[in-house]
Amino acid sequence: MTTALPEDRLWHLFEMMLLMRRFEESVVKMNVENHFTGHYHLYIGQEATGAAAIAQLEARDTITATHRNHGHVIARGAEPGPALAEIMGRAGGLSLGRGGTIHLSDPALGFLSTSGVVGGSISLGAGGAFARKMKKDGSVHMACFGDSALEEGVAYEALNISSLWKLPIVLLCENNSADAWDKSRGGYTSLVHAANDLRSIPGAMGIPSIRIDGTEVDEVHAAVAEAIAHCRSGKGPMFIEAMTRRWAGSAPLWPELSTGVTDLKMATGEAPMSGEHKAWYEENDPVLKLARRLLKTSPQAKDRMWELDRKAIARMQAAEKFAIDSPMPAPQTALEHVFA
Repeated sequence: MTTALPEDRLWHLFEMMLLMRRFEESVVKMNVENHFTGHYHLYIGQEATGAAAIAQLEARDTITATHRNHGHVIARGAEPGPALAEIMGRAGGLSLGRGGTIHLSDPALGFLSTSGVVGGSISLGAGGAFARKMKKDGSVHMACFGDSALEEGVAYEALNISSLWKLPIVLLCENNSADAWDKSRGGYTSLVHAANDLRSIPGAMGIPSIRIDGTEVDEVHAAVAEAIAHCRSGKGPMFIEAMTRRWAGSAPLWPELSTGVTDLKMATGEAPMSGEHKAWYEENDPVLKLARRLLKTSPQAKDRMWELDRKAIARMQAAEKFAIDSPMPAPQTALEHVFA
């Protein structure tokens, strides 16, 4: 049985999850207002996984992430203003507007890359883990990837070499294929794999694996703590499959804020949970789940929750202004920061 986290740790994670959620809602707002164009992916519904996992990394550790990367970057401590400016292609962005949403990254925080190539974060992660091992300082690498990454050939090569060389890599598979739409409904084809249990893939290579509920911060925290300790002790990689149900807004080809701007009154009971997304609000929204849990801790919990939300909203309002006010990169800088 997973041990419940201390109350102060839960509040810390809730604060981060709330900022991650408000950040994604701002991304949608900026897109709707035509501040940027092009495709993007959202991390809504998976905040408990990213927050509880990444919070346990130390400054010396490194990370690679996927195209659904905004949550990882915010959870690692990136400033929302420059992160939002990067998504909008502005010169004030984390990568001076060169990376955009799909490759949103902050090398100063240990991000080697966030890759739009499916499976890319596993292969790049193996390289990162090899570098960690060569450092001989007990540092680890965390590779965050989706379930479909395990369809790619490079994933098998990376898993194999990670196991053979006992690389210190936490393999965090965020499986959100449940409730995904297929092409007939106007969505993406989700996981197509002959394996009926993804844990059997790393298992065949001698990599210990565990499956958890990705919306429960205690389960995520415990599994990642075990995996990090396993890696730091020189025992090689560990695989974690964090299960979440696909947020409805990520089901179509283009993301949409189908569940609306998050209303914490649904956690306090002041607003009804109704409509077609009622079950998601009740069972699958990690922010609302943790909010309801924290509201039971003390009579002051409600006021504390509202204060944290006010801070998150104010921080994102400032981030939006920073991003909008940031200029586009100057045309004469187009060939700067390129290899060839």
